[in-house]
Amino acid sequence: MTGKPLTILGIETSCDETAAAVVRGSAPGPGEILSNVVFSQIEAHAPYGGVVPEIASRAHLEILDNIVDRALAEAKISLSELDGIAVTAGPGLIGGVMVGLTTAKALALGTGKPLVAVNHLMGHALTARLTHGVEFPFVLLLVSGGHCQLVGVGGIHDFRLYGSTIDDAVGEAFDKTAKILGLPYPGGPAVEAAARNGNPRAYELPRPMKGRAGADFSFSGLKTALRQLAETDISVEDASASFQAAVIDILRDRTRIAMQMFRKDFPEGNTLVVAGGVAANQAIGAGLNRLCADEDFTALIPPPRLCTDNAAMIAWAGVERLSAGGAGDALSTSPRARWPLAETTA
Repeated sequence: MTGKPLTILGIETSCDETAAAVVRGSAPGPGEILSNVVFSQIEAHAPYGGVVPEIASRAHLEILDNIVDRALAEAKISLSELDGIAVTAGPGLIGGVMVGLTTAKALALGTGKPLVAVNHLMGHALTARLTHGVEFPFVLLLVSGGHCQLVGVGGIHDFRLYGSTIDDAVGEAFDKTAKILGLPYPGGPAVEAAARNGNPRAYELPRPMKGRAGADFSFSGLKTALRQLAETDISVEDASASFQAAVIDILRDRTRIAMQMFRKDFPEGNTLVVAGGVAANQAIGAGLNRLCADEDFTALIPPPRLCTDNAAMIAWAGVERLSAGGAGDALSTSPRARWPLAETTA
């Protein structure tokens, strides 16, 4: 399937967004997003302060068919006109992944189109190629509710892990901080909004792992310190700003080390791609832009709507896989709750 633009339907159900999209293009991009439909379950999970897997999977089951129909209708594309069907096969909440993968298998079987089982993290990693046509290699900072890692990306099957969290993901830390401070769910945007009116130097919070060898992250100690701070008389805005400042310091420090590791592998590389829902945080983006200026890197952050979970990134990963000459995946492909990005390396 090389040599011509491909039109791919993407399906994403790994967490609490039910999404379908149609994307057209060829590697290295940029591609054209013909439709990108996302149904958020925020209201269903808000009373619990986090995603409830059973609620999420039931919601996917109830609405996914309609979301796929909407995506095809908005793209003005029929199933017969597609070149393939891409779907998140992991990692994620296993019930939700099963819903999306089963639906995609049925569509692939019924239409005779290739099935592309996509690693959700690969979808995030390749989004900057969809939006900007960025060339390989680049260093990826993936920051979301469930993931926090630094990866050297040399190609669609060349992912080199430089560092990851040893406990909690940064997005989870934002959500827990919001809950501690009495801010609404989802916590990331709420903490960011409160921090705009706060003093980032009001409270001294720890920067776990900062200055240590390697590029691993840790956020559990920062959450514990914030919880202890919240037991005193504090300003929510100042606490939010102080927490966010600590996160930015940690991300900058760990990313700087990963850049050094990356340049040993790819001396010609000088691009940092930031992906995942936390990449939508403007203060974090500004901090990483300053780091890139210091280290002679260029930062690329996709638009906020493509940083959070969506199906356009999954469809684009399908474009990349099939453009590289892939034949698709077997209908016997199993869903995976865990699927390290490095395991996709050929």
